[in-house]
Amino acid sequence: MNDNQIKTLLQNSKTIAMIGVSSEKKGEDPRNLKRKPANVVMKYMQDFGYKVYPVNLFAEGETINGEKVYTSLEKISDTIDIVNVFRPSKEASGIAKEAAKKKSKSLWLQYGIYNEEAEKIAEQTNMKFISNRCIKQEYQRIFLKFNPVFPVLKN
Repeated sequence: MNDNQIKTLLQNSKTIAMIGVSSEKKGEDPRNLKRKPANVVMKYMQDFGYKVYPVNLFAEGETINGEKVYTSLEKISDTIDIVNVFRPSKEASGIAKEAAKKKSKSLWLQYGIYNEEAEKIAEQTNMKFISNRCIKQEYQRIFLKFNPVFPVLKN
């Protein structure tokens, strides 16, 4: 996708399901949670007005950044505009199928994530497909004209 398409997508989207947001591990310092990339990105997008639904298979019943955690997309009753993925590439095709079933507008795979089958599923179901890009960095670059070197570390 080019910059204009990404800008339009971000302008016309209100809800994001963020798959792979980290939950607190037993014995872990809770302050570490705020530094995890998916959690930083979630908080950032919330700060810019998006409703972000955290999805984490192992954190049912928890709350992350003030939002109830869901174990899957299908459990979210709201319409999801962007499915943003912080999971290994090999999981992306299954997530793409869930996103298609949910009728999401787009599938956004974060840095280092690409899956050819997920891209095909997105194309076949008219979902926009973005891969190997950070939604936070793209927002900063397009709307704030700010391009950090380490996008998930700046806030």
